[in-house]
Amino acid sequence: MHTTRSRPKLVVSADGHGVVSHAGSRLLADLADATALTSAFSDALCRLRPRGTGHDPGRVAVDLAVMLADGGEAIADLAVLRDQRDVFGPVASTPTAWRVLAGIDTATLNALRAARARAREVAWLQADETGHAISASQAGGRELPGLVLDIDATLVTCHSEKEQAAATYKRGFGYHPLLCFLDNTGEALAGLLRPGNAGANTAADQITVLDQALAQIPDAHRHGTPVLIRADSAGSAKAFLAHIRALRERGIHAFFSVGYPVTEPVRRAIRALPEHVWHPALEQDGALRASAEVAELTGLVDLAGYPDGTRIIVRRERPHPGAQLSLFDQDEGMRHQVFLTDSPVAGSGPVQHLEVRHRAHARVEDHIRCGKTTGFGRFPSRHFAINQVWLELSLTAVDLLAWTRTLLLDGELATAEPKKLRYRLLHAAARITRGARRLRLRIATTWPWRHELTAAFSRLVALPRPAT
Repeated sequence: MHTTRSRPKLVVSADGHGVVSHAGSRLLADLADATALTSAFSDALCRLRPRGTGHDPGRVAVDLAVMLADGGEAIADLAVLRDQRDVFGPVASTPTAWRVLAGIDTATLNALRAARARAREVAWLQADETGHAISASQAGGRELPGLVLDIDATLVTCHSEKEQAAATYKRGFGYHPLLCFLDNTGEALAGLLRPGNAGANTAADQITVLDQALAQIPDAHRHGTPVLIRADSAGSAKAFLAHIRALRERGIHAFFSVGYPVTEPVRRAIRALPEHVWHPALEQDGALRASAEVAELTGLVDLAGYPDGTRIIVRRERPHPGAQLSLFDQDEGMRHQVFLTDSPVAGSGPVQHLEVRHRAHARVEDHIRCGKTTGFGRFPSRHFAINQVWLELSLTAVDLLAWTRTLLLDGELATAEPKKLRYRLLHAAARITRGARRLRLRIATTWPWRHELTAAFSRLVALPRPAT
């Protein structure tokens, strides 16, 4: 019989010197400087510092974004950075941070968004120059051409009365933000904070978020590459799809792939389909999907009012245990999902590829889940305007993590979710030493990911800097 040895006895005290935690988060702060995000924010918020004294509001906004990327949940969590001055420098107090957020009006918020776009252009140029070009989105075992934008709404519960918080369709209470992520890299392009009772299929909101997202994409990519916009059935509003088609007149080669409700005309068309037109569906790795088939309904369903060339495609499969089924699905013994796309028959591949490409829209749920742990899962203020700014800084935090993965990491960590990055890199402890007029950050030799962290800092130093 083997006995289990007890842990070594400890005597705990609070008198340590030169020891810092969350040392890896300095990566994020320095990356904000390297991509000119800090200077762009400073320019956008310069009017909030009329006398040129005190904390730079742009730097305060960047520190808030770094704090959110690090896993902070409230403005008071800035204390993690502020109390480690040797690593993060002077960081604003909580009241100062509140004043900066409260001073950002609509015009200044738009300037903040423009600053994010400038920094994104720098980050993408750095990725190209260092051989880490923006990756292609994947679906069905193949790369998708161009950029893929995923739009989706989510519910954020508020546990207190906040301005414009309202009852939600799921009988909760809070906000209903609409978000757009870039599937290629996981970057958060745009977000619109809305009351909890806002409709998911409001075309005006969809158009606003899409236009804000497109404004975030550098010109060379926005006008020189195909752009696929994906959404669930909330994105099937005719006005929204007409807006996507109209983007081509502005030189944006845009296409859509959006969900569509299973209406009575769709049900009649499905029943009229002969068995030989159904084709096996695909998994995301390109393998055949068991008990799932795909067919095209174009010409069998009236799509009057939709853009010319709109196609309608259906997938049926054996329902998994616990799946919510309509009466039609129960009668047919299969679960049906339908979507619309304007990808042409020639050059876009077989219908199975279009279906698996649309199904990959589900990845946006992972981006939203991670985003809720990076700031927009909680909103700090009673005032709607401040919470909208908080959402924008949360999107900035998501971008900093995405740029860190693209520019500074490789291997497993280059695709890691924020939780893993925080546990392995950002929250690492270190010791501060001084010598030869240099400040050194010493990672513990026993930390399992010390080499990945030091390599990331080395890559950060080597990044090309924008001309000033």
